Amino acid sequence: MTTETQATAAASGAGATARFRENKKFAADASQERVATLAGRVIKAINETVLEERVSYDEYNAFKAWLIQVGEDGEWPLFLDVWVEHSVEEVANANRHGSKGTIEGPYYIPNAPTLRTPATLPMREDEPGTALLLQGQVRNTAGEPLLGALIELWHADDRGFYSQFAPGLPEWNLRGSIVADEQGKFQISTVQPAPYQIPTDGACGALISAAGWHAWRPAHLHVKVSAPGHQLITTQLYFPGDQHVDDDIASAVKPELILVPTERAGGNGREVTYDFILDPED
Repeated sequence: MTTETQATAAASGAGATARFRENKKFAADASQERVATLAGRVIKAINETVLEERVSYDEYNAFKAWLIQVGEDGEWPLFLDVWVEHSVEEVANANRHGSKGTIEGPYYIPNAPTLRTPATLPMREDEPGTALLLQGQVRNTAGEPLLGALIELWHADDRGFYSQFAPGLPEWNLRGSIVADEQGKFQISTVQPAPYQIPTDGACGALISAAGWHAWRPAHLHVKVSAPGHQLITTQLYFPGDQHVDDDIASAVKPELILVPTERAGGNGREVTYDFILDPED
């Protein structure tokens, strides 16, 4: 039987690429002038790097081979989400007054099972890890509770693997869409995820190795929070004491997103309260 620890970069990358094609729109409403500006700046930056760093043909050909391998491994979603998305997110959320956002990453799956609070995420009977209760309230920027807000929560397991991107895991393991109550309050029982390395046996791993970087992301919960008439927020929540909170390879950690869990009474895991504030739609 294939297990989650046998996950490969190629399989994960292929899955991320397929999900992107299924769930994201490809075209932007951009004028010819806008495309020319953006593409021109990127091409100019590459050429300036070549000239300033005196790139050799050997280095150029190695770069071409690596680009080809990224595509063959299906790792463009991983590459872009790890090294580029944090800047796009900063631009997208610059004018928000509510909760801080951060990157979505490549492992989001829409239409996870819908549950009503108090809820327990789908998980295996013997799901390893420390029990975690995430609770809080969804409000608007005026401080008013948002009736029936939706909290989409997904995260890696205690070994750092995501369902639908590693073999041997149930389809919706540690994924759910939780409907808050009439006061916008929610309680979600899950397990605390583990820090993990992004896949290192593919092209992105080859880059990390060649550059002498590390491949680690700190443990985190992925969250999307929405309510009628309000802007959806996509964010991640982190845990204090994780050694990679300060040097996340994806540059996605913000101080406002670090949780402060406490031990639950009776020693039954940990709990944390975190509220979400949504901006009104434009």
